[in-house]
Amino acid sequence: MSSSQPSSAQPDPTAGPPAGGDDATPAALTARAPHVPADRLVAEMVPPPRFQGARFDTYLPDPKQPSQSEAVQVLSDFADGIGAPAGGGKRRWFARKPTAPTGPRGVYLDGGYGVGKTHLLASLWHATPAPAERKAFGTFVELTNLVGALGFQQTVRTLGEHRLLCIDEFELDDPGDTVLVSTLLGKLVDAGVALAATSNTLPGKLGEGRFAAADFLREIQGLSAQFRPLRIDGEDYRHRGLPEAPAPYDDETVTRTAYRTPGASLDDFPSLLEHLSTVHPSRYGAMCDGIEAVCLTDVQAVPDQSTALRLVVLADRLYDREVPVLTSGKAFDELFSEEMLRGGYRKKYFRAISRLTALARDAGALVAEGSR
Repeated sequence: MSSSQPSSAQPDPTAGPPAGGDDATPAALTARAPHVPADRLVAEMVPPPRFQGARFDTYLPDPKQPSQSEAVQVLSDFADGIGAPAGGGKRRWFARKPTAPTGPRGVYLDGGYGVGKTHLLASLWHATPAPAERKAFGTFVELTNLVGALGFQQTVRTLGEHRLLCIDEFELDDPGDTVLVSTLLGKLVDAGVALAATSNTLPGKLGEGRFAAADFLREIQGLSAQFRPLRIDGEDYRHRGLPEAPAPYDDETVTRTAYRTPGASLDDFPSLLEHLSTVHPSRYGAMCDGIEAVCLTDVQAVPDQSTALRLVVLADRLYDREVPVLTSGKAFDELFSEEMLRGGYRKKYFRAISRLTALARDAGALVAEGSR
């Protein structure tokens, strides 16, 4: 890279902080390519750090949206039902076979981004009366990664011992993976596992989740009778009464803050996007281990859809871990082209913008702290 283009050069941590001093050298995400063993994938199928404290009584329903309060009650009853013996009452010792559960063994949370579906899903996980090792929580991508790591039959055996499986952001835009997971869920239902899911909207469906329930039930084919759709209306809570996304900072501020923030990483955005293409998305969470703040210089619009989808996964992992993101360059609402925002993955992109904007707000405190 020539010296005439300094803004797109990867920040050099060995150069030291711009103003001198003895601040710690920040990490670089571009230097990380972790290996994640299969047993870690299983052990980490729990609600992410952001939702470790999620409970039904910490969910704040919008008073203008009665469906939100109704969802809390329905899911609370669903959790209680998972813990109850099949058919009610105690199982008798002389019964040859337990009574098959009656009614749907799954619940599907239908709603747009930012209405608190993940909070409710995590609350269900916490409220279900079963040991943590008998409950699993993960995204659709994490579930398909688990099948890839363990193999289909071993995944059935492993998850078949669980009482509950929660799947966040069920991907309806990949027919192959949808059939794979639908088949897996059928095996798990047969084993007595209760299911709960949220999903993305299919390509071409522009109703922000308005059509997602019908799409979900159709795509999971024979499992549709096992799911009760639960509509959750509302606006993105991350923008409820909050200011617009903060403007990006200059390169010097981002770099200086990275050096002054313990546990921060510092990368230039184009180099990070290139690095993501060399790391499997299942490892993005591990790539963020120990990172307390992400500092990025020269944020630009993403060049293509494959890159954009990888960035969506990284945004989800950072949001799960509540990692502030401080940037220079373009604002987050300029990341994706108009064509992308009109296309089949638009819901993912809007979710990423929403989550990154929330993390950018959090990063403002880092700059303020460094200016004291």
